[in-house]
Amino acid sequence: MTLTEHPVFLSLSPVFLLIGIGYLAGQMRWIGSASVQDLSNLVFLVLGPALLFITMSTVQIHELDLRPVGAYFLAVGLLFGLSVLLRGLSCRSVVLALAGTFSNLVMIGIMLVKLAYGQAGLVTLLTLISVHSLVLLTAATILLELAQAREQGAQRASPLTPWRIVRIAASAIKSALIHPVPLPIICGLLFAQTGWALPQVVELPLQLLGNAFGPLALVLVGVSLAGLSLRGHWRPALGLALSKNLLLPILVGASAWAFGIEGLALVVLVVAAGLPVGANVYLFAQRYRVVQDLTTATMGVSTLLALFTLSAWMLLLSWLVQV
Repeated sequence: MTLTEHPVFLSLSPVFLLIGIGYLAGQMRWIGSASVQDLSNLVFLVLGPALLFITMSTVQIHELDLRPVGAYFLAVGLLFGLSVLLRGLSCRSVVLALAGTFSNLVMIGIMLVKLAYGQAGLVTLLTLISVHSLVLLTAATILLELAQAREQGAQRASPLTPWRIVRIAASAIKSALIHPVPLPIICGLLFAQTGWALPQVVELPLQLLGNAFGPLALVLVGVSLAGLSLRGHWRPALGLALSKNLLLPILVGASAWAFGIEGLALVVLVVAAGLPVGANVYLFAQRYRVVQDLTTATMGVSTLLALFTLSAWMLLLSWLVQV
């Protein structure tokens, strides 16, 4: 078997070629900055929900294995907590901890896992995605509010009482659930339990919309890289990217092994952990006005680095794990 015939190459090459096409389009100004937001809305509000719903609409709840979710978040929680602890509780440290643990499961992960591991692998990934933002972004929101209150101290107009923390958590959970990623997954899963089948007049358009999600999402990743500037940030960005792309997959793999998870589920978890930093991290950096340039640089470096680190992880797993 030649390199170009290897399953890892066959699944990774379309992903990075589409990102490269997006990068070229961004550099050539074929897609202007004003159009990026509209295309992002199309991807996340129309194409993504169609794919997520149609994928989960035939999955029975009793067939789902939730152990991979537990194993994944045990490792993520450990790295996130250690990162905040070592840097000290501050808005900066929480955002950097999020950058080291929040994977781009949707825009890159869905297409990659579908190509590499098929429908069974995609179901494992979507089960993880359904709670990924809920767990990580809720935890980050609470810690960021605590850190902000600590930094502002007595100058804060409204003290961070226990009741206010509950309201912050409730708001974060609500935002995470009523969102175009977990909501269609949950709706599709609930629909599957009815035993009904989608009418073909509904199913076919959903499939066509879902098929368009992956390519357009990857092109948008490339367009965003075209405007990347690493000036003054490449060294810390590289350190964070190495932690995200290499250390987190090791921890997730060890956690999955401890849980007795093997085969395809183990592979998908490690690959998910090895994906580059997700875009939500920048939204938190922007909201709390900390390390915005470093976060942007880290997302870019992590994505570029993934060309090599993801290839290495997938090759290693193909040798070690029987799928």
